[in-house]
Amino acid sequence: MSANPIPDQSTPVESLSKRPRMSTRNRLLFFLTAWLIVLMPFLFWWNTWFGRQLSDKQLTEYLQDDKHPRHIQHALVQIGERMGRRDPNVTRWYPETVRLATYPVEEVRNTDAWVMGQDTSGAGFHDALLKMLNDSSPMVRGNAALSLVRFGDATGRPQIVALLQPATVLALQGGKVMDSSAIGTAIHQGGIIAKLQDGDQTIEVRSPISGRLRTLSTQTGQTVAAGAEIATVDPGADQVWEALRALYLIGQPDDLPTVQPYERETPEIPDHVRQQAQETDKAIRERAK
Repeated sequence: MSANPIPDQSTPVESLSKRPRMSTRNRLLFFLTAWLIVLMPFLFWWNTWFGRQLSDKQLTEYLQDDKHPRHIQHALVQIGERMGRRDPNVTRWYPETVRLATYPVEEVRNTDAWVMGQDTSGAGFHDALLKMLNDSSPMVRGNAALSLVRFGDATGRPQIVALLQPATVLALQGGKVMDSSAIGTAIHQGGIIAKLQDGDQTIEVRSPISGRLRTLSTQTGQTVAAGAEIATVDPGADQVWEALRALYLIGQPDDLPTVQPYERETPEIPDHVRQQAQETDKAIRERAK
């Protein structure tokens, strides 16, 4: 057997030496582009991350920033965290917190309802939360009801029970179904369930809650009228868990049929949710005695 010939090493070296080198200008452009690719996601995260600490001045400015509702949410989250730390200075922003209970953006009202439950001594919080039980958003109503439980107020019990039930999604306008999500798809609050076409207008049908698509009442190509049922969405695990915790304290025997489905051992129900459902069932029965 003949030995393998030694490869000629001169050719690659010569080829490399003849390759045109990148100009200084192009190298700078390359590094600048790479830097921006890293920087832009960081800036987006930095501007949307609610954990970034705000100074007192920034917090006041953010609460008034109607052009950027996420700034208002950021400020509210920071207020909630200061409440948790028992910061005595946080009360200076309580009037603004009460004002935001009627803010036109749903996400802001939703966060606000949660924040007002962090301090049961807050002036005006209780009354504002009671009014929020009639909010147009099921999530705002639910968060207001959950916060009221901290006040020892069970007025929002029907709204809490509703958090355990599938949400019905209706078409706000009529049109032809052009596309839809598949049954079983996980979906966030505000996520698109279906798209309708009405002439040149595309109508997006969005989920009012986070969860999983349970049923679809329409098919692609079908024409639906305004107000027609499009789908139902099962609530997500976090929402169910919070509702079960509240019903542990204020639930009544009439609520048991809504609680019991979450006691089943199925892949869709996490262990901590199933355990909470069992504890809630037990607590309701003991109160009924």
